Amino acid sequence: MDFLLSDIHTDLAQTVDGILERAGGVAVARAWAEDDDRSAALDVYRQLAEAGITGLLVPDELGGSGAGAVEMVAAVERLGYGALPGPIAETFAVVPAALGAGDDLDALLGGAPATCALPPVCPRAVDPDAATPYLITADGVFTATAGELLDTVDPTRRVAVLSAGTRSTGASTTSIERSRDLGALATAAQLLGLGSAMLDLAAEYAKSRKQFGREIGSFQAVKHHLADVAIAIEMARPLVHGAAAGIDGQVPDGTDVSRDVSAAKVAAGEAAYLASRQGLQVLGAIGYTAEHDLSLYLTKTRALLSAWGTPAHHRALILESL
Repeated sequence: MDFLLSDIHTDLAQTVDGILERAGGVAVARAWAEDDDRSAALDVYRQLAEAGITGLLVPDELGGSGAGAVEMVAAVERLGYGALPGPIAETFAVVPAALGAGDDLDALLGGAPATCALPPVCPRAVDPDAATPYLITADGVFTATAGELLDTVDPTRRVAVLSAGTRSTGASTTSIERSRDLGALATAAQLLGLGSAMLDLAAEYAKSRKQFGREIGSFQAVKHHLADVAIAIEMARPLVHGAAAGIDGQVPDGTDVSRDVSAAKVAAGEAAYLASRQGLQVLGAIGYTAEHDLSLYLTKTRALLSAWGTPAHHRALILESL
């Protein structure tokens, strides 16, 4: 079985990169965090919907792209690389898969971001004041209202507990499990993108910063730190794509897809966290400053490590399945 990405996935990633670059890159996240100006980010969500990326997990007959989790992962990784703020895992993975046909799905596919809570693994919704909130329980998918907004370590990310409103669609045990898996998988893909971005930032700095008359990137200790990060990211990536293939049913019968998702979430989180630590080692004190782009990636990585299941939660699930 061939798990290599195709030209379709490469083109998809390039489409996402182009949309983010034209919007201003990390300036979109800065505007969201510093000025509470969400217009640029919301316009990005609209463009992503127009490109069919929001509907990757929505069947053709419901107006979506009829793709799968592998395509979703390829797109969301680049959204992580570009530090796009807002409820990414929820808008591009969980909610599209959970909603049935109707006005709610039409609004999402039209470019309106969505967020959700799915207790207990995801007890709070991300940025419900900037997206349409839903509460997903064993009884179904409900429109929801948000309680008090709480700040997180990520200045572009606020969370709130939701209260159920009108029932939008039903839910089965299988669909709840799939929603949880998609949330964790999309978060893992986002962490991969964040880790890759931090590696690139550190590598570029190492090639320009000089000490003792030489670029610090020429020192073996720095090379080894960055090589460790690159290895961790490349070891995590096939786990993420393999879990996505499992969700799409492209693996042998009997494969424990949820276990594969948990393994992907743990590996991607560890790789991104290593990238953040080594990025700070290379950049030094400048990496702590709010003015440097690294700080945006650091804080987002820290917030996403516990999103859609902490590392301890997913390790426990892996152990239970063995």
